[in-house]
Amino acid sequence: MSTPADLPAEPTAAQPVAARTGGTVTDRLVEANRAYAASFDDPGMDARPVLHVAVVACMDARLDLHDALGLSLGDCHTIRNAGGVVTDDVIRSLTISQRALGTRSVILIHHTNCGLESLTEDFRHELEDEVGQRPSWAVEAFRDVDQDVRQSMQRVRTSPFLPHTDDVRGFVFEVATGLLREIDPAK
Repeated sequence: MSTPADLPAEPTAAQPVAARTGGTVTDRLVEANRAYAASFDDPGMDARPVLHVAVVACMDARLDLHDALGLSLGDCHTIRNAGGVVTDDVIRSLTISQRALGTRSVILIHHTNCGLESLTEDFRHELEDEVGQRPSWAVEAFRDVDQDVRQSMQRVRTSPFLPHTDDVRGFVFEVATGLLREIDPAK
């Protein structure tokens, strides 16, 4: 997991002029990448995940999925979006993951204190008022994280595009403890 301490905090004389003069966050990240690439050794991996699993999770910055699940580079496909909800684009990614790259299991991870719990579909109307165009996508806001995980599991299990729907499990990540709580799809 990267933290602000992992990023080049204060530019040094060896850093580019933009980074030395403050630069942007993107400048800092690109510089961090240069340091990473300097010692990078191509692991020679295939794009197919070793564990044949795809993880769908929220984009929340508090979730370090690899550490939380004990995963290493190459173990899984990771698909992230706001809320970790199963949208058409998530089904698209899962379909490619399963049909072209061999995954068979799907793990869905939502979390406590999600920002989508405080939004409503009014967010779309507010955007329309501001920019003059309504977004084509739904906010997918929710009030009950457990129920939203159940809905996401159901969307995966009933998709006609996914050939492997027998191993789909959903969880809520407790941000205060780091523990996963499994959601019973039948409730």
